[in-house]
Amino acid sequence: MKPQTKRQYLKQLVSEKSAWCRSLTEEERKLGFLGWHERGYLPHCDFPGLVQLVTFPLHDSMPASRRGEWGHLLKIEDARERRDKLEQYLDRGVGNCVLGDPQAAKITEDALLYFHEERYELLPWCIMPNHVHVLHHVWQTPLSKNVQSWKICSASRASRLRGRAEPFWQREYWDTFMRDAEQERKAIAYIENNPVKVRFCRSCEDWPYSSARFRDSFQRLELPKKVAYAG
Repeated sequence: MKPQTKRQYLKQLVSEKSAWCRSLTEEERKLGFLGWHERGYLPHCDFPGLVQLVTFPLHDSMPASRRGEWGHLLKIEDARERRDKLEQYLDRGVGNCVLGDPQAAKITEDALLYFHEERYELLPWCIMPNHVHVLHHVWQTPLSKNVQSWKICSASRASRLRGRAEPFWQREYWDTFMRDAEQERKAIAYIENNPVKVRFCRSCEDWPYSSARFRDSFQRLELPKKVAYAG
């Protein structure tokens, strides 16, 4: 599919989704919410009150030099299949996998936790070597701004840690809003079991960069106190 045709398809897809979805209120628009929209690669849904599963990869996890391996995945029309295929590609561990460094992973986790219960409710997350999964309840801050803050805060500190400034995150991310409790339950299981699936550990609680280690005996999340600084 040619680039222009792909863009036209995305615009049509967003238009169709917008047709059956409610319109944003003027107040929501002023807050920066975008409703259904696209940024050239994937459709995004941005409304307050949604529980959103977001995946954002490192800059070199999907390099332009290897676009032949992953470019066609963006063109899969079925959203669930597209997401599954993209995440299978990420699980191959392409790139330098900087998030495998405990310090870089901690920096990223601090960024996720920083605005918990202030801008959003942080639900399960998992930091893999070259990408991050986050489930969160969107409040009055748009999804795109939440993702942007996570990226900027973590990239800035990680660059200082590594002693050089260079692209850290991919510009694009993919999101899926939870339509019901069953979909949310499956998303939680997927997120926290991702390291087990790729055989990084035997139990999800053993992975040091995810929410699974913060669950109590009733499997409820007991998150740590807000970190002192994430910027």
